[in-house]
Amino acid sequence: MCFMNNELINSLNEELKGKSSIEVISFFLDKYKDRIAFASSMGVEDQVITHLIADINKPVKIFTLDTGRLFPETFDLIDKTQKRYKIDLEVYFPKSSEVQEMVNSKGINLFYESIESRKQCCNVRKIEPLQRALKNVDVWICGLRREQSPTRTEMQLVEWDSFNQLLKINPLIDWTEEETWNFVKSKSVPYNILHNKGFNSIGCQPCTRAIMEGEDSRAGRWWWENPETKECGLHKR
Repeated sequence: MCFMNNELINSLNEELKGKSSIEVISFFLDKYKDRIAFASSMGVEDQVITHLIADINKPVKIFTLDTGRLFPETFDLIDKTQKRYKIDLEVYFPKSSEVQEMVNSKGINLFYESIESRKQCCNVRKIEPLQRALKNVDVWICGLRREQSPTRTEMQLVEWDSFNQLLKINPLIDWTEEETWNFVKSKSVPYNILHNKGFNSIGCQPCTRAIMEGEDSRAGRWWWENPETKECGLHKR
């Protein structure tokens, strides 16, 4: 099975080499139809992908995760995006019983205590809802870029997600931050206004801060941890 997956990944990466992001997305929408989903964190990269999907104008499941600790500005963006693109953006929530048990046993801000506790919070609030969202899906589209952080430098356009057992597509993998923002401005793509205040990567409110000049784009996420550990687990490799 591992050999077959590697063969498929290599074949797809070779076939799609040199294709534009919109061509890559369109290829998979045609090939997988109702077995494909786009997971949006409402970050600027994901807003670019939402715009491209709207331009392609083919049906696809688009969803986001409401962890219960998001910024108010993120909720505003969800509303703006739905109205701008006339899409049914599905929102998945963590199981209330699991959140209640975790908070009552570990505290409301357990994520500051240890990496283990932070990952437990991410698992309850993000990973479990993601698995529900990806049920009956063969391909999920993500807005990852290699330039974003040290944990993403070796990611490919097409990858095999062994944790969720499906294909993961990163159509913006080679985009620079400058290219991303140039697209957003030229197309008037709605984005989170926190980006104007130094928040390059926006997640849960207590785990996100604005970055300082010279810091990498994800330095404001879980800033108390080492760069090598700063993934929530959604993109396990």
